[in-house]
Amino acid sequence: MLRFLTAGESHGRTLTVIVDGLPAGLLIDGDAVTRDLRRRQQGYGRGRRMAIEADAAVVAAGVRHGRTTGAPVAMTIENRDWVNWAFTMHPEVDPPADAGGAHRAPVTRPRPGHADLAGAIKYGHADIRDVLERASARETAARVAAGALARQLLAQLAIDVASHVIAIGGASAEVCGAPFEAILALPDDSPTRCVDAAAAARMIAAIDAAREAGDTLGGVFEVAARGVPAGLGSYAQWDRRLDGRLAQALMSIPAIKAVSIGIGADAARLRGSQVHDEILPRAGGTMGPEPAFPAVRPTNRAGGLEGGVTNGQELRVSASMKPIATLMTPLRSIDLETGAGTAAAIERSDVCAVPAASAVGEAMVALVLADAVLERFGGDSVDELRHRHADWQRQVEQRFARPRDPEAS
Repeated sequence: MLRFLTAGESHGRTLTVIVDGLPAGLLIDGDAVTRDLRRRQQGYGRGRRMAIEADAAVVAAGVRHGRTTGAPVAMTIENRDWVNWAFTMHPEVDPPADAGGAHRAPVTRPRPGHADLAGAIKYGHADIRDVLERASARETAARVAAGALARQLLAQLAIDVASHVIAIGGASAEVCGAPFEAILALPDDSPTRCVDAAAAARMIAAIDAAREAGDTLGGVFEVAARGVPAGLGSYAQWDRRLDGRLAQALMSIPAIKAVSIGIGADAARLRGSQVHDEILPRAGGTMGPEPAFPAVRPTNRAGGLEGGVTNGQELRVSASMKPIATLMTPLRSIDLETGAGTAAAIERSDVCAVPAASAVGEAMVALVLADAVLERFGGDSVDELRHRHADWQRQVEQRFARPRDPEAS
């Protein structure tokens, strides 16, 4: 079982993540972790905070001489902006006199669309900062660091994960089912992470218009995974279905309001003959496209999942992100201290973070797939995991390579 926990606040000293369940012997590429963290910070429409932070994860436990030991891996990510918030966010009852940063007043005007009001009611907070600091999407940096380790584990089985942006606001890409290689070829500093250049230009214009109006924009991104073996997940119990696990993981990302697998909601408007992916034999009876995949399909509308189980095709899952709740032209709200009507609070924020959210989506999908791989094949070391995966592939090849008995029907 692979699991992780995060801790930390948006303007606290550090973010912390603990990843439990990684097998021993995984060589950790720290530069790859940093690259994923930097991709989360990029994208057109990001705010001033991204100019301050230069995220990098420091391994504190669970790795020795570059390889996992089988113990939980702990990592920390420094918040460089802490020096400007030390007094406001200090954990001590009486912060030291030399604690840095301004003495900020309590936040009492909840933002519509944010966890501000619901969190204040739930935990009884008078100062909404106790809510917004943890509900902030800054926490997702810790998830990306954890996902980077999961991605490196998946690479041991030749499983790749990538993402691209399909829409921002009303600007949508014309590309349907973008090829995996085109997604993988997107540069890390792509402003929109969209494979359609014309749509990317429209997205940038839409973000500029929203910024000018003091408004924000959401959008849709897709995560794709190539090389996923058939048989991950299960239809036997509701909580083991991989589609449900993926949906929960992506819905847990701040501002995500809907998740689709394959063609998603479009399937509800079409006939079955227009939705389901036909199963065809390989030419000449050979195996492929993967060694352990006994058939080919002309389409992948199911997104690589049927009945909660991977079917050997590329995994395709998309997530819809609402506009960010902090508006520079704020919506109406109330002051929790006085009960009077007022404008919502303004926190430093982004105009659009959909390209960045796609990097977080990759991390969450990688974590779910890594957990499913370990569940399916097991192994306390990376070598053992690789051997079990290779043995399974050989078994499947042998099973479907047997001559068919014409009398057995």
